Amino acid sequence: MRTIETMVTFHHPFVLSALETAQAAGTYRLVTEEEEIPGLSFIAFRRTVTLLYLPALPATGAAHQVVNVDPVEWAAVVEAHGRR
Repeated sequence: MRTIETMVTFHHPFVLSALETAQAAGTYRLVTEEEEIPGLSFIAFRRTVTLLYLPALPATGAAHQVVNVDPVEWAAVVEAHGRR
């Protein structure tokens, strides 16, 4: 198992199907977890989960919210609006 953490900055609001509302511009943390594919003659990994950490929601008092996002959709949003 391995974990890859990425920070992406958006200069404009963005929308993902996993979220009810548009997200504000800012820097977001993305965590991708992958597991090794056993039985191969080389090392390879498969993605098991892609988690987006959202800023605090004032109404809930929570420090952050974590949402499982579609990695293909996320890549398209970053390509269109973000910067790593």
